[in-house]
Amino acid sequence: MSDIDVFDPKGLIRESFRIEGIGAPECRSIFLDWALGVPSGRDTRQEVEKLLAHYSTRYPAEHPMFETLQAALAEAPAPTRRGGRRGRML
Repeated sequence: MSDIDVFDPKGLIRESFRIEGIGAPECRSIFLDWALGVPSGRDTRQEVEKLLAHYSTRYPAEHPMFETLQAALAEAPAPTRRGGRRGRML
């Protein structure tokens, strides 16, 4: 078993790079499936960094999966108040 098999055990990310003409929506769907399969206790962010390091030397940088993986590393925006009765009463 190679290193990549440890953090991409189903080969989902690998196969996404091999699909000719794949778009960003399909890459996001594949990434979500991959992310749901990350074992509990593993740092998903570190796993994504490993994927980027591994595949960046093998596939063109303009591939939509790279955009998806980079977006996964971006910080989530801070939550904002959503409103409702309780928000108005404060």
